[in-house]
Amino acid sequence: MTNAGFNQKLQERLLTFSVDIFRFLEQLPNSNSKRIIAYQLGKSASSVGANFRAFCRSRSKNEKFAKICIVVEEADETEYWLPILAKLEFKNLRKIKDY
Repeated sequence: MTNAGFNQKLQERLLTFSVDIFRFLEQLPNSNSKRIIAYQLGKSASSVGANFRAFCRSRSKNEKFAKICIVVEEADETEYWLPILAKLEFKNLRKIKDY
């Protein structure tokens, strides 16, 4: 697989991931903590894909490096929020373990 092919596949997977996260967030019960977490998780999850797209369109090695660092940072933040939701033990949300 070429780099371009890999990048295209990953962009598609990240788009699907963002949509899945937004659908998942719609299932959370209404509460103050839900609003805070949903906002943060939604932003970080969708930012992974958006910044990867920016990485793919970078014009220099330095720009590519900076963009991929943002991708890693946003993915790490996304990974941070999911266990918090699990620890809050929202009812009927078995799907969280899929993420």
